[in-house]
Amino acid sequence: MPQLTRKQINRQDFVDNEIFELIQRLVPTAKLKWDIEMIANVRDSIFSVVSSKVRKLSERNFYP
Repeated sequence: MPQLTRKQINRQDFVDNEIFELIQRLVPTAKLKWDIEMIANVRDSIFSVVSSKVRKLSERNFYP
């Protein structure tokens, strides 16, 4: 399996951080810890909805 580039890693970090911040803003009373499984579930759902509306959005571009 090829290694990710620094740009790809930065993109993954950006997406994961934005999703976690969104969850925290949506549920400010919850004291949530970083949970990559929860973040991944939300990320997959977002990609599924957005990719059905945005032509040529690949999973690799969204989250390498």
